[in-house]
Amino acid sequence: QVQLVESGGGLVQPGGSLRLSCAASGVTLDYYVIGWFRQVPGKEREGVSCIGSSDGSTHYADSVKGRFTISRDYAKNTVSLQMNSLKPEDTAVYYCAAEPPSMLTTQAMCARTPAFGSWGRGTQVTVSS
Repeated sequence: QVQLVESGGGLVQPGGSLRLSCAASGVTLDYYVIGWFRQVPGKEREGVSCIGSSDGSTHYADSVKGRFTISRDYAKNTVSLQMNSLKPEDTAVYYCAAEPPSMLTTQAMCARTPAFGSWGRGTQVTVSS
């Protein structure tokens, strides 16, 4: 398994922005499909955005399209999630996940939480005035 650490969460007002970062030690994230998921109490964990390994393909949940951007920083060995125009309904614990590429497309993996074998501990994002 890959050891992942998320950072960048916090409290922000509606309409504000946050940038989450997912870092790993001992492995190169370039070779993994990386996903950002979120979960609120009482609900299932849902895929927010994923990025492929070799092809760099990206997928976004409909609820965040146009507001969130996932990207890789190859020099820092991190994957970031830039979140703009945040809404109260974006409040959740955000998790980073990693998995070697498979026959599944990036979009398909993003829809299947069990497709990812390595998870971080999560970072809280709260959008409130």
